[in-house]
Amino acid sequence: MISFTLNGALTSLDLPDDVPLLAALRGAAGLSGPRLGCAAEGCGACMVLLDGKPVMSCTLALGAAVGREVTSVEGLGDFEAPHPLQIAFLKEQAGQCGYCLSGILVSAAALLAADPDPDDAAIRRALDPHLCRCGSHNRILRAVRRAAAVMRSDVVEAA
Repeated sequence: MISFTLNGALTSLDLPDDVPLLAALRGAAGLSGPRLGCAAEGCGACMVLLDGKPVMSCTLALGAAVGREVTSVEGLGDFEAPHPLQIAFLKEQAGQCGYCLSGILVSAAALLAADPDPDDAAIRRALDPHLCRCGSHNRILRAVRRAAAVMRSDVVEAA
């Protein structure tokens, strides 16, 4: 039995510890946010936070999560209380197909937790592991800057 905290709730999964974390999250844990893209740490669609740090879950063994905190995009916010990044991405229309966005959102959340006022270079570095083929890069940068401003000012922006 593998036990860890998933999106704030203690979770135990009866799976081998060498199962990829992504497979466990999408399968036994029933999440749909983290996505399988390349399965080789090349696209970032599978990104989750492990103890607040972005990690690729497609190649990380489930056993690495034992006793730790895993946060997926589902853990950032929900319909009633969205994360400022989720609101900003909607307002800036920062996604087209949306396949990459769950990974981008969790990486951006980790960035803003560590640096509440990142410049464009810091945002680009944080999001560099993510592959977005839709060409929404400028909108994504604007959305992260917008969320950072909202988070610094404690202003609530309606979705």
